[in-house]
Amino acid sequence: MLINKKDIIKNLCNSWKKELKQEFEENYFQNIINELNNALKDNKLCPHFNKIFSALNTVDINHVKVIILGQDPYHGLGQANGLSFSVNNSTPIPPSLKNIIKEIQLEYPNIKINNGNLIKWAKQGVLLLNSSLTVVQGIPNSHSKIGWQQFTDQIIKILSRKKKNLVFLLWGKFAQQKEDLIYPNKHLVLKTTHPSPFSAHKGFIGCNHFKKTNVFLKTNGIKTINWSI
Repeated sequence: MLINKKDIIKNLCNSWKKELKQEFEENYFQNIINELNNALKDNKLCPHFNKIFSALNTVDINHVKVIILGQDPYHGLGQANGLSFSVNNSTPIPPSLKNIIKEIQLEYPNIKINNGNLIKWAKQGVLLLNSSLTVVQGIPNSHSKIGWQQFTDQIIKILSRKKKNLVFLLWGKFAQQKEDLIYPNKHLVLKTTHPSPFSAHKGFIGCNHFKKTNVFLKTNGIKTINWSI
């Protein structure tokens, strides 16, 4: 299956399509399509083509409350589902997500964790956005320079400019590079180390980001997030 611009735009919900209309006309976006087709030829695209915009399609732009920034999708077979850090219900939970769950349970000891699918968060207004929306199976960061970062940077800029009282969770150096795209006087920016096993115990574990997020939302009259999974 080879795709064109029309095919990929068709997969995006109307509220985001309107906001991102200009990005589809930029030269870099044609390069994204070319690279997607290269991966599709070998059946090596992660996530599945229909799941590329899952983060955006699950959270209407008008309902976004929290943004959790990831780097790129999981590159293992069947892992990525289009939401940053998330996997499908039956998929084994990856190490970084295990540490996210550990931190949630430290903050909320009675919370229920049944799997690694974060769709419940997304449906409450948590935008689980990877900087690169695709990857080649088995090759991490393989689509980090094909144009996706320009596209997702624009999403962050739009949210920062048009919304107020959002919470941006920036975990690790890569996510923290996006801080310059955010208006700090309008939003809450929370930063700590990445939940990877290599760095989680250097700041992520014990960061209290999930409680801090809900305190901020409640203070601003916004419904809080139930962090159960």
